[in-house]
Amino acid sequence: MHVSQRSAVPAFEVMRILDRIAELRGQGRDVVSLCAGEPSGGAPAAVHARAQQIHADRADLGYTPALGVHPLREAIAGHYRRWYDLEVDPGQVAITTGSSGAFLLSFLAAFDVGDRVALARPGYPAYRNILGALGCEVVEIDCGPAERFQPTPAALDAVQADGPLAGLVIASPANPTGTMVSRSELTALSDWCRTHGVRLVSDEIYHGITYPDDPSVPDARGVCAWQAEADGGDAEPSAVVVSSFSKYWGMTGWRLGWALVPGDLRGAVDALAGNVALCPPAPAQAASVAAFSEESYAEADARVAEFAATRALLLDQLDRLGWGTVAPADGAFYLYADLADKLGDYPDAAAWAAALLEGEGVALVPGIDFDGAHGGTYVRLSLAAGRDAVAEAIERIVRFQTRQ
Repeated sequence: MHVSQRSAVPAFEVMRILDRIAELRGQGRDVVSLCAGEPSGGAPAAVHARAQQIHADRADLGYTPALGVHPLREAIAGHYRRWYDLEVDPGQVAITTGSSGAFLLSFLAAFDVGDRVALARPGYPAYRNILGALGCEVVEIDCGPAERFQPTPAALDAVQADGPLAGLVIASPANPTGTMVSRSELTALSDWCRTHGVRLVSDEIYHGITYPDDPSVPDARGVCAWQAEADGGDAEPSAVVVSSFSKYWGMTGWRLGWALVPGDLRGAVDALAGNVALCPPAPAQAASVAAFSEESYAEADARVAEFAATRALLLDQLDRLGWGTVAPADGAFYLYADLADKLGDYPDAAAWAAALLEGEGVALVPGIDFDGAHGGTYVRLSLAAGRDAVAEAIERIVRFQTRQ
């Protein structure tokens, strides 16, 4: 007997830090956690009310169709009409167990063992780890400040020269940087993928959490890859679009996401979904229809305004922190910053962050989790805990850095 080679993926550093936070709080320590991408407000009130009613009525919560209940798929299609002026057939919507389930099903359906799939570095580690566990060859593209931490067609040309790509995973807004691609940039990436026969997988889970100078401009909430494909002249979409209830609606523990699935993958995703998870969580599906009510949109938008105020506070305090390169946080609720000049005697940001947690009770995520090549001096700070938590953390960080 042995442990499979495919399981030899790094643990998600955020989860390890959360375990340590729980230990410290269990010891009575006051810890300000700015490590998880988890909005503090929770689900909209209308979703909670619907969930309570479902359980009060002892509603049938048995298995649902593998790709989700039709009322929720219709509601998501309506959401794309509302935000993106896209006509999406509810049959193209696959409800999944979080966006994680959408990535797993999409990668299984679209890529074979040995396929080369490109993604930006720094980036969300689960892309790399899921693809690696499925036997794909992950091609990481260095994306630094000059590229605003996003891939470009020129960078894709360079990696394509080493062997054909089967896929490209992008995220806008991105984790950990918060940077976004414009509509023209996404169209250029989509055109490149179509020309080279490469499957585009677009992570759009942070759509709606954006900070445009003018919120009324088109695409202020983010650009959908299916819009970009239409701009490029595609009659039928070929990209997979992944989204979730976890971020804009604050429903992390409800474990519900979705994918917009192009026609050629629909049968495969349906078959895989029925085998992998049978169906997404039935109670979450039934309650989440209420996420698309006017009340829920208003509540979520009010929370985004709170994120914006917290972001402004943090940006105003950057001089006090004295950190180096900071990614332009166009969206999401993160700040990704280089601490090279603030590490002092610590060998890297991981050691620095561990000392900050133990000494001052502030939890950040070291950049090595997102960039194994160049992340050793970076940290990611999450704004999701709210303004008061971030303000307190700043004071503790300044105190910690003063003592070094």
